[in-house]
Amino acid sequence: MSQLEVLYQHYLSHPEICTDTRRITPGCLFFALKGDKFNANDFAAKALEQGAAYAIIDEPAYQLTAQYILVPDVLQTLQDLAKLHRSHLNIPVIGLTGSNGKTTTKELIRAVLQVKYQTFATSGNLNNHIGVPLSLLAIKPDTEIAVIEMGANHQQEIAFLCEIAQPTHGLITNIGMAHLDGFGGFEGVKKGKAELFGYLKAHDGIAFINQDNPEITEMAQRNGLEEIISYGQKEGNLISGKLTQSAPTLALAWQKEGSDYKVQTQLTGAYNFENILAAIIIGTTFGLEPAQINMGLSGYTPVNNRSQLLKTGTNTVICDFYNANPSSMEAAIQNLKTMDASKKTAILGDMFELGNESTEQHLRIAKLATTAGFSQVIFIGQMFYNADNTTPENHYFKTPEEAVRWLTANPESESLILLKGSRGMALEKLLPLF
Repeated sequence: MSQLEVLYQHYLSHPEICTDTRRITPGCLFFALKGDKFNANDFAAKALEQGAAYAIIDEPAYQLTAQYILVPDVLQTLQDLAKLHRSHLNIPVIGLTGSNGKTTTKELIRAVLQVKYQTFATSGNLNNHIGVPLSLLAIKPDTEIAVIEMGANHQQEIAFLCEIAQPTHGLITNIGMAHLDGFGGFEGVKKGKAELFGYLKAHDGIAFINQDNPEITEMAQRNGLEEIISYGQKEGNLISGKLTQSAPTLALAWQKEGSDYKVQTQLTGAYNFENILAAIIIGTTFGLEPAQINMGLSGYTPVNNRSQLLKTGTNTVICDFYNANPSSMEAAIQNLKTMDASKKTAILGDMFELGNESTEQHLRIAKLATTAGFSQVIFIGQMFYNADNTTPENHYFKTPEEAVRWLTANPESESLILLKGSRGMALEKLLPLF
């Protein structure tokens, strides 16, 4: 029996993985991962003291007892263990990627599928080379369907994650201008995300294709996908639909095989229409009745500052500041334009990881917001400031702290406020002011 197989037997007896000594649970397996500024081998003894069953390490000097399992590389071992575990799971696994909307779409799919099935879905945004293995290893024996979110900021990352997660089905939410620096531009983003389609093609998988999206349709054709289930606004798809209400929250009318259905959601933002349709097509594919699908959709409450509508005093805040890129920023601005309010304020924070296109994209978004007809536009961050800080009707702040001071002295009232920016801008600091 190989070392990996022995470790897998330990995992089956102790199916809880920890990588942080602040979150040790009794009987877990502690994986001593290394970071840029830490070496978790240093914390292996502490993990065992706190109740871990075994500590997986990759430096011989730390191997003090039989509870220390020495491997060549802890991260590689974690990934290999997850891949082995996945190979023992005889369940559908839906691989999910895209530039925008991954997490919201994942949560909508979970909300629908769990009406009928024991459903596992990635927690939070554990969607990278560490998060995907941790997600797979969190799948319990009674799980009937899994939804695995896969993020990427460079090419070959999705292909690598697919080899670990081994999806049987796949969905790309959309293609946008995200992580342009790592992907090498928009065409690089398309190529990187299409790696999911390449995996599905090679392994007889099934892809869900939004026929309204020309990039995704073209990517599916280029990869020679044959097993396709289509959805979109037009008739002729297995599922078609349209928005019947876009503000303050979304309502849809959707069709399946000539029958009409309606659903009211708790989501804001017209850009979520395609995410809702994706959940409907997946629910339909896995045999849920329309009433069950609508139950899951209507019961889903947005969290984690993604498309949340929050009433605070006299203001209403669109909390959409978990992350941002030019595509999602443009969609958020357009959505604010369509909403009914006598006073609208856009507060926009810097967008990260845009590489050489950063200045151009920040200037484009600044002009888009400035000409949208809002009552007030506030830009926060050095990149927005450098791109355009001279438009007299706008306000520019280099840091959130500067914006907090100004907003404290100039409070918002009776306004519909869009709060949107990259995660690193920490725009949640502004929420208490509204």
